Amino acid sequence: MTLQDARTPENGQHSAAEIGWHKGYLTGSRPDLRVPVRRVHLTNGQDVTLYDTSGPYTDPHIENDVRRGLAPLRENWIISRGDTEEYAGRPPRPEDDGLKHTSPRGGLKNLDAVFPGRPRQPRRGRGGAAVTQLAYARRGEITAEMEYVAIRENVSPEFVRDEIAAGRAVLPANVNHPEIEPMIIGKNFLVKVNANIGNSAVTSSIEEEVEKMTWATRWGADTVMDLSTGRNIHTTREWVLRNSPVPIGTVPLYQALEKVDGKAEELSWEIYKDTVIEQAEQGVDYMTVHAGVLLRYVPLTARRKTGIVSRGGSIMAAWCLAHHKESFLYTHFEELCEILASYDVTYSLGDGLRPGSIADANDEAQFAELRTLGELNSIAKRHGVQTMIEGPGHVPMHKIKENIDLQQEICEEAPFYTLGPLTTDIAPAYDHITSGIGAAMIAWWGTAMLCYVTPKEHLGLPDRDDVKTGVITYKIAAHAADLAKGHPGAQEWDDALSDARFEFRWEDQFNLALDPDTARAFHDETLPAEPAKTAHFCSMCGPKFCSMKISQDIRREHGGDLAAASEAEAGMAEKSKEFAAAGNRVYLPIAE
Repeated sequence: MTLQDARTPENGQHSAAEIGWHKGYLTGSRPDLRVPVRRVHLTNGQDVTLYDTSGPYTDPHIENDVRRGLAPLRENWIISRGDTEEYAGRPPRPEDDGLKHTSPRGGLKNLDAVFPGRPRQPRRGRGGAAVTQLAYARRGEITAEMEYVAIRENVSPEFVRDEIAAGRAVLPANVNHPEIEPMIIGKNFLVKVNANIGNSAVTSSIEEEVEKMTWATRWGADTVMDLSTGRNIHTTREWVLRNSPVPIGTVPLYQALEKVDGKAEELSWEIYKDTVIEQAEQGVDYMTVHAGVLLRYVPLTARRKTGIVSRGGSIMAAWCLAHHKESFLYTHFEELCEILASYDVTYSLGDGLRPGSIADANDEAQFAELRTLGELNSIAKRHGVQTMIEGPGHVPMHKIKENIDLQQEICEEAPFYTLGPLTTDIAPAYDHITSGIGAAMIAWWGTAMLCYVTPKEHLGLPDRDDVKTGVITYKIAAHAADLAKGHPGAQEWDDALSDARFEFRWEDQFNLALDPDTARAFHDETLPAEPAKTAHFCSMCGPKFCSMKISQDIRREHGGDLAAASEAEAGMAEKSKEFAAAGNRVYLPIAE
C-alpha cells in the first residue's frame, strides 16, 4: 500500500487548502483501487493522515462538473464479477416527480431527460441472483469494495469480510451507484455519521440539495439520506446520486405517498414495489423500510405523550387502521428482500414507533417493534440482504444503554443506526447539542452509525450552515466514541493536536481542527495580527498567565531536576516491589 499526493496547485480550484489539508491516496492491490485520505502537513515537518469523505471535490487535479456527475469508480469492479446484467429498466413517469400527465414536463422518457450526464442503463443480478456484499462474504470472497474499506479502516480485508458475513457490518453499495467510494458500517469499525437532506412541499430546490450533499461530505458525512417530500423527488435524487461519493439512503414510502396525493389509505404494495424498483435502478444504496409497524402495536401508542412521531411510522399506522390488516411492508417482506438482493440495496429497518419525547422512551410500543425488527433481520439475512436497524429518538441518559443492549441481543448484533438520541426536550434550536450527548454515549456502547440532528430539528428545514453544524457536532460525538472504544489510531489525531497546542504551533492547531476555518476565525477575532500566529499565548490568559507557557518554562529551567526526581521515584518504586516480593518482612534470614 503506497501513498500518493494530490497537492493544491497555485490556482486553488476545487482544493481543500482553505480548510487546512490536502488530498492524498492510499493504493491497494490493483491500480484502480485508490483510497482518499486527508493529509495535514505540520510545520514541524510531520504529516497526519486522516479519514476523508469529501470525494473528488477536494482533489485539485479533477475537474468537477455536476452536470456530468462523478466518474464511475466501481464500474469495472461490478462488471468484472460477471453476475450482473444491464436491462432496459423501468421508464420514468411524470408522477415520479409529482407531476400530472397533463404537465408541460410530462414527457420524461428516460434518465437522460432528467439528468444530462452520461447515458446509462440500470443493472441488476443476472437471473435474479443476489449480488450483495453479504452474499460474496458468505462465499469467502474478498471484493474490491472490501479491500477498499479495509484500507480506509486500517484493518485486514479478511476482517472486513468476516464482519459482513456475520451480519455485524454492512457495506452499502448498489450496483447502480458506481460513483461511491465504499465505506462500512459496523460496531467494530469507526463510528459513522449520516446527514439528512431533502426538499419539502414548501421550500428548497434541486440545486440547494446537491450543494447540501457536497457540503455535508466535505465536513465529514459518511452517508447522506435524501428525504425529499415535495415536487421533483425523482429528479432531485438523480442529481444527488450521480454527484455523490458516499452512499445515499431514502425512505421510498415518502415518494410512494406523493404518488397517491398524500392519501395513506390509497397506498398499495404495487405502488410501493414500483417505487422501490425505480429508486434501486437509480442507485439508492440503502432504504428505510418501516415493516415493523404492526396493527396490534398501534394501540400501544395511544397513551403516549407525543404519539407516533416517525413520518413513515404514522403513514403505515394510518394504512393499517384504514384497512384493518397488517402492513403490506410486513406481508410482502420476503418479496421485497428478493428485489433488494438483486441490486445490493441495504435494508435500514425503520423504527416507526420510536419515542418522540423522553416521557415515551423505552415503552412497550418501541420494544415490541424492535422484537419484530429482529425477526425481519433474520429473514433478510436468509435472502442475503445486508441489514441495519434504526433506533431512537428521545431517550434520557439513564435509559440509553438498555436500548443498545436489547438491540444487540434481539437483532443478532446487526449494525444499530440511531437518531441521537436526544437526552432532553427543553432545547429547541440546540437539539444538535442535546442529541450529541446521547449520540456519544450510545456510540460508545456499540451504535455503528449516528444520524445527525441540526439546530433546526423540530423547527424547520436545515440550510447549508445548519448542515455543517450538525455534521461537525456528530463527528465530535463519533470520534469521542472511537476513543472510548479504543479504535486503532483514533487517538493519534488528538495527540497531534495536543502537541501543536502545547508547542504553540497555531497554524497546525487550526489545520488539525475539525473546522479549521472557524478555529482560525475565533483566534483572529482578538489577535488578528500575523505575529500572534507564533505567540506563546492566546487572548484567554495573555502572556503572563498561560499555563502551557509556564509549564514549558518549568521544564526549561528545572528540566534536569525534574528528570532526577523522576529517576529517584522509579528507583524507590523498584525497591518497593522487591520488598513486597520478599513477603513484606523487615528482616530476612542470612543465607548460609
